[in-house]
Amino acid sequence: MKTPIARRTVIQGLGAGVALAAAGVLPRRAEAATTLTLSSWLPPKHPIVVNAFEPWADDVAKATDGRVKVRILPKPLGGAPAHFDMAKDGIADITYGLHSFTPGDRFLLSRLAEFSFIGDDAAQLSVAYWNAYDKRLSKAKEHAGVHTLGVFAHGPGAIHNRVRPIKTAADLQGLKFRVPGGHASDLMGRLGVTPLLAPSPEVYEMLANKVIDGVTFTLEAITAFKLLEHLKHTTTVPGGVYNTSWFFVMNEGKWNALSDADKAAITKLSGEAFARRVGKAWIDADAAALEKMKASGMEVIQAEPAFVKDLTRHTAELEAAWAKLAEARGVDGVAALAELREATGVKLPA
Repeated sequence: MKTPIARRTVIQGLGAGVALAAAGVLPRRAEAATTLTLSSWLPPKHPIVVNAFEPWADDVAKATDGRVKVRILPKPLGGAPAHFDMAKDGIADITYGLHSFTPGDRFLLSRLAEFSFIGDDAAQLSVAYWNAYDKRLSKAKEHAGVHTLGVFAHGPGAIHNRVRPIKTAADLQGLKFRVPGGHASDLMGRLGVTPLLAPSPEVYEMLANKVIDGVTFTLEAITAFKLLEHLKHTTTVPGGVYNTSWFFVMNEGKWNALSDADKAAITKLSGEAFARRVGKAWIDADAAALEKMKASGMEVIQAEPAFVKDLTRHTAELEAAWAKLAEARGVDGVAALAELREATGVKLPA
């Protein structure tokens, strides 16, 4: 049985609680954190996973005061070519991948970042590409159904093989190469190579089983996918033999469910900021890989002027054909490509 004093204490406490609540000074119940899944198909220790996606995920949690957390899954939820639609369909909340893994012209405009001679600096190129996407390409709505966190490119693509040094276009005749699709596939086909489209993780087995003679890859991919034992020769070209266009996207419904404050925080870390971050990761990885390639005895040569001239002729024709298709989608491809090269400082060989 409560005494009158005890009753008065309870009543006074309740009154104080009501007053504090009315004044809005009672501590609020902590909001439940939103955990977003990111499906990653590259090896867990791949340089851009470790040095771009993981730090980005950490920064998202910090910038949102823990309200939004990104969980990078230990295994992908599907094959690399399926990742765009996995985000669109909500199988994963966030995904990344190559546009060129999707056959056909669904992501036609992404070829802007695939052409030859567009950049030696992956960070500079990725930032320029993001700006081009934001200014021009996004208007065509090829990414309809997802929220675009970013687009980016890797380091300059090179030619690697196990048969012979590639010094002229004739040296490529009759070889079978794994390609990432898109411009690289078209270019290699024009040069007499039999191009085989396959995701990056499958290249080791294809080389080990001699299904292919070589691969169009960045330098870092040679070490990231443990290909040193199967390759002997590398040929590089100023500005890259080719490049690839990457998407970084989020399920639209999950994006729309976030608060405006959290959207703003994530946006600040994405787009141009992420392009610079992931580009820096590619640069560092390429430099480290080049040292390992040379130490292993791989021959690394720069393409001779005659070979570069042959590449220029083929790529100019491919660029012109693409620009006509881009125009049909409302994008001035010629201007976009010129702006990209101006931003990266690459001059086409005379």
